[in-house]
Amino acid sequence: MPSDDSHDPAELRAIFGENLRLLSAGYDSVASLCRDLGINRTQFNRYLSGESFPRPDVLHRICQFFGVDGRILLEPVASLRPASGDLLNHPMVAGFFGAGPVAVPTDLFPSGFYRFVRPSFIDETRFVLGLVYVTRAGDYTFLRGYESRAALRAQGLSVNPADREFRGIVMRQEEGIMAIVSHRDALACSFNFLTQETSFQSNLWEGYVTRTVREKITGRRATRMVYEHLGQDRKTIMAAARSAGLIPFERIPPFHAKLLRLDEEFR
Repeated sequence: MPSDDSHDPAELRAIFGENLRLLSAGYDSVASLCRDLGINRTQFNRYLSGESFPRPDVLHRICQFFGVDGRILLEPVASLRPASGDLLNHPMVAGFFGAGPVAVPTDLFPSGFYRFVRPSFIDETRFVLGLVYVTRAGDYTFLRGYESRAALRAQGLSVNPADREFRGIVMRQEEGIMAIVSHRDALACSFNFLTQETSFQSNLWEGYVTRTVREKITGRRATRMVYEHLGQDRKTIMAAARSAGLIPFERIPPFHAKLLRLDEEFR
């Protein structure tokens, strides 16, 4: 006989649909999300509406993509925690990477879209202008974006969305925030540090980014970087997205160029 706290199939489908809706909220395009997941959009909409469950292999793919586990079928996504424990709050590193550093106040680094600019790692005559999305889930602050197609083509690398995508976790530091950012399967990683620039306007952060690559004769491994918070204004965000890519110095906003301090050696 079922227990009093058992769920009927319709209720479970509704829980899963709501969880999937919340997990998908940070993605601008359902069509591109379905492509990245490898799921038919019609079927994905059936999951969202609570009409059906995914097959086990599809459920595994969804869990892997969003970094959750099978409890997505049973519990609200806000209450989910990794079944094997929370790595950042493991006793070995608690107090070093635990609740303190992980808790990033919104006034220190708000959620929403950011435009960033930095010198190119590969082409010393060009700069990278990009767009990232910062969101919060539970106690964590996450970052997500895509590499410039032009920058990847210049290196002979794949421009498929799954290969261009990068994600990161943001943590608080004494003088600002840091982000550890990685491509899928850790094929390329970087360390980012940013501190708020307050002398001119409150929506700018300055800092640097370093690549986790071997020392080479050519190409940069570390360089200054500027972030500009765009918030949720769709017109501004779309304009920033259209202008993203490899750009010449002349296209850098003047104050951003000032913060990059290109006439000073980075050290």
